[in-house]
Amino acid sequence: MPFIDLESNLAASKFSEDFLKKLGSKTAAVLGKPEERMMLVVKPGLPMLMGGTCAPCVILSVSAIGVTDTAEKNKEHSANIFTFLIEELGLTEDRIVIRFYALEPHQVGKKGTVMSYL
Repeated sequence: MPFIDLESNLAASKFSEDFLKKLGSKTAAVLGKPEERMMLVVKPGLPMLMGGTCAPCVILSVSAIGVTDTAEKNKEHSANIFTFLIEELGLTEDRIVIRFYALEPHQVGKKGTVMSYL
């Protein structure tokens, strides 16, 4: 069950339902996870400073079980997600940062238990 959190100083109008569906689909494919398990939150319109400027930017956090636990995997994920964000949002590489978090099954609760027991 991957969690995708996107924070940005871009206006909410940049993040339509269509964009959310595309981002969910793209990240599911990149991570090799089923789309129906994706959890996606977008927080637009935030006051943000990146690299000394408040120009449009995005911080994307990817938290998942078993697919974000090595530099090699995350390098590949990063390249694919960067391409998507650049094309969809019109940002340059220097205005996007992606953070990867490796989760263990016992750290994700669902249906009154944790993923270890599902």
